[in-house]
Amino acid sequence: MGDKTQTHPGAAGRALTADQPASIRNVVLVGPSGSGKTTLVEALALTAGAVNRAGRVEDGGSVSDYDEIEHRQQRSVQLSLVPVAWDGIKINILDTPGYADFVGELRAGLRAADAALFVVSASDGVDGSTRMVWEECAAVGMPRAIVVTHLEAARADFEEMTRICAEAFGGDDPDAVLPLYLPLRGPEGPDGHAPVTGLVGLLTRKLFDYSSGGRKESEPGPDQLPDLDEARNRLIEGIIAESEDETLMDRYLGGEQVEVKTLVQDLERAVARGRFFPVLAAAPAAEGARQGLGTVELLDLITGGFPTPFEHPVPGVTSLDGEPRELRPCDTAGPLAAEVVKTASDPYVGRISLVRVFSGTVRPDQTVHVSGHGLSDRGHEDHDVDEKIGALSMPFGKQQRPVTQAVAGDLVCVAKLSRAETGDTLSAKDDPLLMEPWQMPDPLLPVAIQAHSKADEDKLSQGLSRLVAEDPTMRLEQNQDTHQVVLWCLGEAHADVALERLRSRYGVQVDVVPHKVSLRETFANKATGRGRHVKQSGGHGQYAICEIEVEPLPGGSGIEFVDKVVGGAVPRQFIPSVEKGVRAQAARGVAAGHPLVDVRVTLLDGKAHSVDSSDAAFQTAGALALREAAADARIHLLEPVAEVSVLVNDDYVGAVMSDLSGRRGRVLGTEQVGSGRTLIRAEVPEFEIGRYAVDLRSLSHGTARFDRAYARHEPMPPQIAERIREQAGDEG
Repeated sequence: MGDKTQTHPGAAGRALTADQPASIRNVVLVGPSGSGKTTLVEALALTAGAVNRAGRVEDGGSVSDYDEIEHRQQRSVQLSLVPVAWDGIKINILDTPGYADFVGELRAGLRAADAALFVVSASDGVDGSTRMVWEECAAVGMPRAIVVTHLEAARADFEEMTRICAEAFGGDDPDAVLPLYLPLRGPEGPDGHAPVTGLVGLLTRKLFDYSSGGRKESEPGPDQLPDLDEARNRLIEGIIAESEDETLMDRYLGGEQVEVKTLVQDLERAVARGRFFPVLAAAPAAEGARQGLGTVELLDLITGGFPTPFEHPVPGVTSLDGEPRELRPCDTAGPLAAEVVKTASDPYVGRISLVRVFSGTVRPDQTVHVSGHGLSDRGHEDHDVDEKIGALSMPFGKQQRPVTQAVAGDLVCVAKLSRAETGDTLSAKDDPLLMEPWQMPDPLLPVAIQAHSKADEDKLSQGLSRLVAEDPTMRLEQNQDTHQVVLWCLGEAHADVALERLRSRYGVQVDVVPHKVSLRETFANKATGRGRHVKQSGGHGQYAICEIEVEPLPGGSGIEFVDKVVGGAVPRQFIPSVEKGVRAQAARGVAAGHPLVDVRVTLLDGKAHSVDSSDAAFQTAGALALREAAADARIHLLEPVAEVSVLVNDDYVGAVMSDLSGRRGRVLGTEQVGSGRTLIRAEVPEFEIGRYAVDLRSLSHGTARFDRAYARHEPMPPQIAERIREQAGDEG
């Protein structure tokens, strides 16, 4: 695996197609921001011939060019597909953002891929978020390999980085994480740093020198053999430990020389089945060079060691009425089952959907059924429609190159699916199917927005609907209590990108305003009120008097209305009018403009006029009576309290619990979840957790996550309630 010296033909100037799933590899790059994923993609594309030495495709654009927002932000913010060809194999490389705010794009990449390449920087190490993604991949058995980048850094140490990776990713079996090659360093420069100039293959004992701009093979010198043999023996033992030939270890320990061909075959099987995780080194090509260091070895690993789509089971599929359907993996002639893993808007083509085909074959101008994805709670409507797809294409930078079909196991861009959104299922119109959705993180950072101008207000609704269609991690809320439009995002960077897309793509300028929490009001003690609405100004007058008593009820009781009028003081036909007026005033609030809840209002007495009393007059009198009762009572402001569950590494439990207490939270308990993780349960006022998604990430160095759910409303502290009332008075 990886001992080739020839230059491989690439894909420059032509669209990549694959007729059989066996000739496809789908690999997703995973790693933190700044680890070098996008640079690595460009280096692989250069070595495979998809771009020229300047990293440009034929039209002059970069292979990784896509979103102008990414250029301004200086980081990837969305999933991108770069297809290359190597040894007759089509490799779909999925580059994912490394920043935590765009984890939805990462999860989409994991869904579309059959194997993962974890990119770690030799100068930065392995962060907590990367470990968490590794564990997610391990839970579903996804094959993985590790690429160490930034070997040019002054303090870069490949061997030490390999040890760190073995500790971080190896779990109970660190010998399952071992290097396939060791870096070779050239002479020290003036700064005392020796650059990496080549690699030595541990299985083949071959040196691969990249210092001249190409890749030259040679034999190791005598001074290099002792270090080489030690690492080689450990690698061989690690491979044999995963071999299906149970006699191989005994034969090897007995002194038998195992053929390199046998070791390579066992290695490829162990990698493809997610039992062995090789470590490689890679670096971009130097100026004028044809190949980046380690890129040939990496492409060989992907084609030879990573699984074909046949080994990726089809996600759970049902008919639209919920009946389970069994589909054969990658059956090109089987029922169509494909999934939209990304939605984007092109200013010239319109909406473009990146689709992973799991079964069947997709062709241009085909009519497909679009089935909804069950995210209506996030502002994404469920779909159950037929649509005719447009052209099929493969992306190269900003260009889309036409293809004639996409077989099961492949990825393809589909034009003109105007109703399909990320997560939707595409199937045959006469055999509609629905695929089980992949896990999406909950957006927990609220961003309240309003149109900047009247012209923006007219376009806001359509712009927001198109925005959330692209991003299932975003939730759109029209809050009926606060009358605010709220975008729920994963973090500040996620929110910034969303607002910038609204402006640049859809021409909608919005202003961010303070997010309001849905407060309530209630009576703290019993009180009475008299509503008198008497007007006589000539002609028909208005006359209604009512007396009420208001008393508090337990939380969650709502508004109760009781009639205790005797003697017909309030005629029967006007008692519902009094109740209607009381409830209307309760909805408007009696102190700071928030709905009144959890009280019993009892109508005790009143007066009416045979001519001037009316439904409207008694509604007004009921509202006046409630306001008068409130003026003589203590009114509690009720704030919403959330049930919060925080999953955090044990190292940060104390800091998280202390922080929750500082937010007026009540810790209800903790429990151990797996190895080294603790689940903290608490109740926290929603006033205090508006920015908790951002603050928790900082507090735990990105290793914690939390869920929240509404629990109840309860009285807020008097000093905070008084501040809210003052603010309401100022705004009024």
